[in-house]
Amino acid sequence: MRLTPEEYLALPNRRITLLGMSGVGKTHLSNMLRREDWFHYSGDYRIGTRYLSEPILDNIKAQAMQVPFLRALLRADSIQIINNIPVDNLHPVSSFLGKLGNPELGGLSLTEFKRRQALHHEAEVQAMLDVPNFIRKAEFLFGYPHFINDAGGSVSELDAPEVMETLAGHTLIIYIRATEQNQRALIARAERDPKPLYYREDFLDEQLQRYMIEHDLEDVAQIDPDDFVRWVFPLLFRARLPRYEAIARDHGYTILSSELAGVRDGADFDELILATLARQDPG
Repeated sequence: MRLTPEEYLALPNRRITLLGMSGVGKTHLSNMLRREDWFHYSGDYRIGTRYLSEPILDNIKAQAMQVPFLRALLRADSIQIINNIPVDNLHPVSSFLGKLGNPELGGLSLTEFKRRQALHHEAEVQAMLDVPNFIRKAEFLFGYPHFINDAGGSVSELDAPEVMETLAGHTLIIYIRATEQNQRALIARAERDPKPLYYREDFLDEQLQRYMIEHDLEDVAQIDPDDFVRWVFPLLFRARLPRYEAIARDHGYTILSSELAGVRDGADFDELILATLARQDPG
C-alpha cells in the first residue's frame, strides 16, 4: 500500500504491518498501540495458537513421556496437557523450533530440525495470509478502528510472493531498520542468550557446512546447539538486511529503530508515519 501523508491522515481505519528483526521494537510499539484502540495481530501468536498448536503439544507430550510417572499417567489417559500461549510469552513456539546439535545438550538431529523448520515456514505463511480476515474481525467483531500486524522476524525469509502481495494490498508496510548501534546490541544479545531461529534451507545448508569445517566436526550431533546459534546469528542478521530493504523498496517504507525509540503514544506514531511518507518517494 502506497499513501501520501494526506491520504494517511484521511484514513478512518489505519492498517499497518511492522517488519524487522526481532528486537527492533515491533512488539513494544504494538503493545503500546493496543492500549489506544489498535488491534494487535501477532504473527507468532497466530502461529503458536493455530498452525503449530498440535506439533507444540506433541513436543511437550514427548518430553513428558521421558518421565516414568507422567508416562504412565498419559498412557492411562489420567492427565491432560494443554497449551497456554499468551501473546506476551511465546516461549512454547520458540521451544518447538529448537536448536540443531548434540541431543545430550538439548539439540535436534538435522532431519528433525528441518522438519520443524518446514512446519514453521508453512505456519508463518498461513499466519500472514490470515491478515485480511483478521482486519475484518478486528473492526466488525471487536470494534477496533485500527490494526497493526506485528510480523515475525523471519518474514523476509519466506520467499512466498503471495505473502507480500497480501500484506501490501491490505496494509501499509513499515520496515524498522536497525541502526548500527542497535545492530551491535542485537548481536550481543544473541551471544548472551542464543534463541532458536528460522533459517532458509539453502542458507542453513551453506552455513552448516562452513561451521562443520571451521570446527573440525564430522557429525551434526557433535555441535554445541548454543554455540552454533551464536556463530550463525551475525551471518543471518546480515543476510536478512537486503531482503528487508527489498521489501521496503518494492512494497513499503523504512523508519529507523532510533526514530521509533522516540514514540511514546499513538499521536507520536502518526507523526512518524507522516514524516516517513513525506520523505520517501512512493514511486
